Formats: sequence, structure tokens, C-alpha cells
Amino acid sequence: MSEKVAQPLAASDALSDSFRDHVRLACVPGVGSRLRQLLLERFGTPAGVFAARADEIASVSRVGRKLANVISTLSDDPTADQVIEMCRKRSVRIVLAGSADYPNLLSQISDPPGLLFVRGDLLPCDALAVAIVGARHATSYGLKIAEQLGSSLARAGYTVISGLARGIDAAAHRGALAAGGRTIAVLGSGVLNIYPPEHAELAHEIICRGAVISEAPPLGQPLPGAFPQRNRIVSGMSLGTVVVQASERSGALITARLATEQGREVFAVPGAIDCRMSRGCHQLLRDGATLVGSVDDILEEFGPLFETITTPDGRSVKSPAELQLSDMERLVLDTIGSEPTVVDAVIEGSGLAASQVLSTIGVLEMRRLIRRLAGSCVVRV
Repeated sequence: MSEKVAQPLAASDALSDSFRDHVRLACVPGVGSRLRQLLLERFGTPAGVFAARADEIASVSRVGRKLANVISTLSDDPTADQVIEMCRKRSVRIVLAGSADYPNLLSQISDPPGLLFVRGDLLPCDALAVAIVGARHATSYGLKIAEQLGSSLARAGYTVISGLARGIDAAAHRGALAAGGRTIAVLGSGVLNIYPPEHAELAHEIICRGAVISEAPPLGQPLPGAFPQRNRIVSGMSLGTVVVQASERSGALITARLATEQGREVFAVPGAIDCRMSRGCHQLLRDGATLVGSVDDILEEFGPLFETITTPDGRSVKSPAELQLSDMERLVLDTIGSEPTVVDAVIEGSGLAASQVLSTIGVLEMRRLIRRLAGSCVVRV
């Protein structure tokens, strides 16, 4: 399978001082997303940050004198140009926050990355995404369930997001790929420094059918502190996060907590009570996570989307429940508008028998896609 070649940076972007300054700020060691926000709140733009004196930079909360001195010397540092050129040669896209290609769901969290390095493609349909995370040292049961859920979600039209880690993450990616679906891997290292290294081939497959992304510079090392930061992107790009197996101190529980803070759904798969890898999931269930007995428990939980999404086959979707509709259910739904529609008009518009339309309306109402109104009318939710 050949690797998909990303579109190169537009020449205007690559030569833009503003673009270069954004990349330069992202490459400063010690400046994460929250510190970046604080610096931009104080100085307005990355150019303003680099133009500031060291004492001005040090006056920003959480910026020490040592880091302030470093930042104040970087206005002419060539690192940004070197990174941009490396990305151009290695087919890595740089997606700035606020650009059309930046994931909308991710932009809504409290501390979104200022930019993403991307190998592969981010598509509008990736707004229909579910994260699957869990233990690196998973049991055979956990690996089987993660792969099954990844496959089932992909077949239902969802993009599966995970962290390319050993264990549950890799199983979820492989399940989505086996079903012919899309999957996105969010790295704690740079996108040109795949970690763990034994997943290089898996990363290649993901790039061809989705994307491998990171906020770290392309050759960034897999430092321990980068992985909790990575987790907020995994949950932030997803409508919900499913934890398959997790010990009581698993990083997957951090992802679940972040999903809750971001206002996203949290799901957990139960396991044997004498299995250490079940304890984290059981803790989540006690705290109110939705129990997952099958993929239907996930699909039934999602309500209306933040925005209308276009699927890869060109359909406009307002609710994830629409992905589960049969052809007849889709036909009936398409004849019902956002204004009250008389049932007789639905029968005429669909060309179906009255009995078929009435039974289908019942299904659509149960799935919370339409509401019945007085006077034999229905309306889309």
C-alpha cells in the first residue's frame, strides 16, 4: 500500500512571517498550549512575543526567567524555516488553529494546540469520531474487544481516534483499518519519529487511510510529559471516549477525565472483577460512565452534532443516529423538513406505502431524529 502524499504548504504560507512565527513558537521547548495562550493573551501575536524584552516575557504567569531569556533571543532563529522545509520535503502538513483544515471539535476545548503537524488527511467527516483508549499491557479479552469496537464504529461511519500506543490503542486502529474505515493516531512524539518504533508499519497504514498527527515538532522525542498532553487531543477530537481496559493508574483514565472536562461522552467496558485491568473501567462506571456491552451502547448515546457533517459518500448528517439508518429510513427522513411536515406529504414525497411510512416514523422518533406534532405533522429535531 503506497503512502498518501500530503498537499505541500502553499507558497504564501511558507513565506509568511506570521506563519513562520507560529511555527517558531510551537518549536520552543517548554512552551505548551496553555503557556502559548498566556503569551498570546499578553502580546497579541507570536511576532509580538518574540519582539518583547525578556523582562516583559518573564512577567507572564508561569514563565520563568530562564525560558523568558530563551524566547527573547529567537526572533531570527532559523529553526522554523528548517522545520517548514523538512515538512515540505517529507509531506507533512502544518495546520494552524483557526484555519479551515483545523478540526472544529478540537478548537472547542479550553487549551487547543496552536498548530498540528499532519501526515495523511484530516477530513470534514472526522468530526464524527470516537476515541478508543486503554491499557498498554492489555489482556487478550481487551485486545479482542478494542478491535471489535474499532471495526464496528468504522463500519457505522465513525472515525476511530487513538494514540498508537501498544495494547488497546493499536488494536482499535487495526480494527478500524480492517473494516475499511478511517482512523487517526495522535502521537506524543513527532510525526517523523514514530513511537513506539515497532508501530511504524501500522502508522504507515493509518496515514494511507486517515492521519497521524502531533503538536510536537516533526522529530520531537517521546518525552513522558508529552503523553498526558497528547491525551487531551485524543478526547478533544472525539464526540466520546471509550475506555476498554485500564488499571487504577492508567493514562486512559486521564483521557476519560479530560473528555468529561471537555463536555464529551465517556464510556467504559466492564471486565472480570478479579482482573487488575478492569479496575479503572469499573471506577469509571461507578462515577457515571456509560457501560458498553456492544457498539450499540455507544451509538445510541450521541445526540445532535455541533454542526452538520458531510460523510465521505456525500451525505449531510445532523445526528450520529443517521449513520445507522436503512435506505427506507433515510428516504423518509429526507422528506421531513425542519418545519412541520404533514404525514400525507411524507407519504407522497417518499413514494412508499402509508404503512411503511408510519412504521418508519416510529423508528425515527425513537432514535430522536424527528418529533410528532399536533395535526398529524412531524418535524426534524
